[in-house]
Amino acid sequence: MVNVIRIARSTWLQHLLFWAICFYILLHLFASSSRLLPIDYIYTVVFMITLILPVYFNLLLWIPRYLQQGKYIVYGILVMITLVTGTGFNLILFDKLIDFVLPGYYFISYYEFTDLLKFFVTFIAATSLLKLSKEWIQLNEAKERMRLLEKEKLTAELRALMNQVNPHFLFNSLTVLYSLALRKAAETPEAIIKLSDILRYVIYESNALYVPLQSEVKVIHDYIHLQRYRIGSEAVITFDVALEGDVSIAPMILLQLVENSFKHGIKGDTGNTFINMHLRAERHRIDFVIENNKGQGEEFDKNRVKGIGLHNIRERVRLLYGDRGIFDVTETENTFRVKLHIEQEDITKTVTDRR
Repeated sequence: MVNVIRIARSTWLQHLLFWAICFYILLHLFASSSRLLPIDYIYTVVFMITLILPVYFNLLLWIPRYLQQGKYIVYGILVMITLVTGTGFNLILFDKLIDFVLPGYYFISYYEFTDLLKFFVTFIAATSLLKLSKEWIQLNEAKERMRLLEKEKLTAELRALMNQVNPHFLFNSLTVLYSLALRKAAETPEAIIKLSDILRYVIYESNALYVPLQSEVKVIHDYIHLQRYRIGSEAVITFDVALEGDVSIAPMILLQLVENSFKHGIKGDTGNTFINMHLRAERHRIDFVIENNKGQGEEFDKNRVKGIGLHNIRERVRLLYGDRGIFDVTETENTFRVKLHIEQEDITKTVTDRR
């Protein structure tokens, strides 16, 4: 099958097939009777030679050197010269020269100059269109190959980023269970159930390119509930949500921001700490703002911002949404604020699982 496709794509075979079809058509057009004679074959072959020469001048010289370089006027002039020269040569060949080459056949030109010119115009126009169509198809195939390569590269980069997120996220979540186990807290079984729900989302849902935003919101609530076992009730945590319609988002983007805030914001004395989250989403846009205090005793500098957490999210937003995703970080002396804005072309599309 591969060999058949390879042969079908052969340029020489395509040209051979084209001229074979033309020969068959012209042979029956030029036939002097209903029964084909040797003279009909000879006449058709000679006639086609006079067609082939100007056709390949056009295909091999004029089109690549002038038409494809945007020199349209020069190309038009050269094509007209080629048409007139080819037609004139055909007329002279059959009226004057053929008797010296093939004496005894008494060939004459069947057509006037204007009629012959129509043949040459038709063949040059047809072969030009075929060449340009073939190159257009090849260009589209090359673009499709590039698109697939870019898609594969994008998928590989996203998977590499997610491979960083999952172990990092799981490690931070397990520390909650560890702290409960040390205290032999009665809430440990319930915390394990909450963590199992979160892990189910992280392990399975995070492999999809997009998930329903409601799923991300639910797991954020579960994560906040789980973290409450660690920090108690003193820290102020608010999560304000307003969703309109069915909205999709790349998984783990919002959850990772929430986890980052808990990790760096709520440390030491939780009595003066806070995390405020606001999520607004509708058909074509998502706005998420999360603000937390800086953890006490934390050496907060630009290097942390470039760590695995926020840098990872920024890269995923760039890869998935391009210019339609805005990731903004604002830092003050005591607070850290992240704003994520996403414009989506078709935010209600079906969630696609690309595992």
